[in-house]
Amino acid sequence: MKTTTLSLLVCTIAAVMLTGCATQQQTAKHYLWAVHDRNRPHPSIVTPGQTPADPPSDAIVLFNGTDLSNWESSKGGPSKWKVEDGYMEIARRSGGLRSKQAFGSCQLHVEWASPDVVKGEGQGRGNSGVFLMRLYEVQVLDSYENTTYADGQAASFYGQNPPAVNACRPPGQWQTYDIVFHRPIFNGNNVVKPATITVLHNGVLVQDNFQIQGPAVHARRPKYVPHADKEPIILQDHGNPVRYRNIWLRELPDSKQQ
Repeated sequence: MKTTTLSLLVCTIAAVMLTGCATQQQTAKHYLWAVHDRNRPHPSIVTPGQTPADPPSDAIVLFNGTDLSNWESSKGGPSKWKVEDGYMEIARRSGGLRSKQAFGSCQLHVEWASPDVVKGEGQGRGNSGVFLMRLYEVQVLDSYENTTYADGQAASFYGQNPPAVNACRPPGQWQTYDIVFHRPIFNGNNVVKPATITVLHNGVLVQDNFQIQGPAVHARRPKYVPHADKEPIILQDHGNPVRYRNIWLRELPDSKQQ
């Protein structure tokens, strides 16, 4: 066998071995644990609430019905929202409410009720909104026998995606949003992972891992603008006396998003 041929054969074998090692390393990355491996770390223990509405043991309670200590006016300073009988209510011309603490990816539970005395129609009836990271809005609206544009009714991701169904209860009744939100991931000025949102309205899935196109603004093609990894939650004042109660949140990791 010629030296050149032998060298070529050795190089080929080495390349195959290196490829095999690389493949094994990639496989090891994806399969760190054997099936039913007893050494695999166990999930941490979280005690659930007594009911689906009650906060689990690892939740941050943002409003427990007694005071606004975890909130401030969206413009800063004390808020003029009314607190009584276990709920808070938007006061006339009081402005929005902003959480003092900032959050990114999270599981958020919110209960709300539109006024029992019906006034107005369309967007003028029980209008408010839950803003994740100040920018990404799940619409609050009395959509019970009340027609408006589809991407602006209750449980829509405002301006982008209508809810799969209208699960709204009659005016004055308490309603629930259970929201799973994963924040956008930025690399400099570029978004490398858009935000996603899942919403259950009164226990009904209405937003199923929707990929958010950008902030909830009145634009056909909203664009992401880089922002901090954590931002406050805002409850919108849209001129209607909407009530809120039992608000809690679980922070979620971003590792699975990247």
